[in-house]
Amino acid sequence: MQTNATVIGAGLAGCEAAWQLARRGIAVDLYEMKPVRMTPAHHSADFAELCCSNSLRGAEICTAPGLLKEELRRAGSLILACADETRVEAGGALAVDRAAFAAGVTARIRSHPNITVHEGEVTRIPDEGHVIVATGPLTSDALFDDIRRVIGQHEYLHFYDAAAPIVSFESIDMEHAYFASRYGKGTADYINCPMDREQYDAFWQALCDAEQAPVHGFEDKKVFEGCMPVEVMGRRGHDTLLYGPLKPVGLRDPRTGKDPYAVVQLRRDNAAGSLYNLVGFQTHLRFPEQKRVFSMIPALHDAEFVRYGVMHRNTFLDSPRLLDRHFRLRAQPRIRFAGQMTGVEGYIESAASGFEAGLNLARELKERPLIAFPDTTAIGALGLYVSNEANVKFQPMNINFGIIQPLGYRVKGKREKNTQIAQRALACMEELLGAVKEDVQ
Repeated sequence: MQTNATVIGAGLAGCEAAWQLARRGIAVDLYEMKPVRMTPAHHSADFAELCCSNSLRGAEICTAPGLLKEELRRAGSLILACADETRVEAGGALAVDRAAFAAGVTARIRSHPNITVHEGEVTRIPDEGHVIVATGPLTSDALFDDIRRVIGQHEYLHFYDAAAPIVSFESIDMEHAYFASRYGKGTADYINCPMDREQYDAFWQALCDAEQAPVHGFEDKKVFEGCMPVEVMGRRGHDTLLYGPLKPVGLRDPRTGKDPYAVVQLRRDNAAGSLYNLVGFQTHLRFPEQKRVFSMIPALHDAEFVRYGVMHRNTFLDSPRLLDRHFRLRAQPRIRFAGQMTGVEGYIESAASGFEAGLNLARELKERPLIAFPDTTAIGALGLYVSNEANVKFQPMNINFGIIQPLGYRVKGKREKNTQIAQRALACMEELLGAVKEDVQ
């Protein structure tokens, strides 16, 4: 009986997979190309680096992201444990101190006796043994070429992903800003930077006219909707941002007693509160243009940008043709894939795929039956979505209630309906936890 496995990539999916294997007594060789080789989106040598937002989205179980988190939390997820430990206030969302979060994941992975970390780029999938490839959207060209060799003639798909800028708190002009959470949810966790009609009009025009950084092959239509660059959103129309990241509803300005014309929200990026990111301001403008245009926001007229926004190509597999519900390559089941390269979109979704891949590889190595999470659970719905051969025009997907099996009966009110779906999912998870936690050391 084989008791070792290889995991390539120490992002959220790779770390989760390695952790689930290791805690079940499987020896893991974990390969990570950082810090030997970095990419433009990476800023740290730590594992599980959050390259885009520091928000893991909704925390309440009546939201699909909240349900997925709770399922993983109950099942013993490393990523959820570290996220809970490094949480920063963000209203109804689970946001983390990104540096502390990555450091926490890294420390646990490096200290586990069953995990051996190898630093350096992997350019070829091992020809033998069980492997989980979790190298994400920033997979090196050499490894992608080898993946293409392994999977045959299937084409890759891709879209473009972007990250928002981060500013220092001390550089924000609080004379032109105020703390509040939308509709009073949370504990006034966001800094709100209001604009009147004239200020917004000038900002919007400058944003639409600003010079973009060149990204090979980039087209607006190839951007994932969940990470739409703010300038792409702006070009869709004058009012588009007012119904998106600059939506003022529920953010009453205490100085006027009214909702502003437009509001830019800043979310705490670290526990100390010394850094804030511009919510919804993913961008691929040139750095000088980011400074010029975003400084037109009155509260940010002298902002210190400690990190500018960046964009990168996010390549993913045609998973419905390639993978089964357990993220195994149909043609070579010894090879599994996990993370965003499978077409799950989002931090927690990536962790969930790594959890499922690691858990079931451990069970396979111990000659135990695999756990087939049903589509009444968020974990199961994700696996079934990316492996559904009927999904012809495959696109990356965040977890949402639309891919979870409906209740089968009518419930009045969306919140109540979603709550009942979540309660059903968690009841199902409770029934599976005995098998999930089997062999955990």
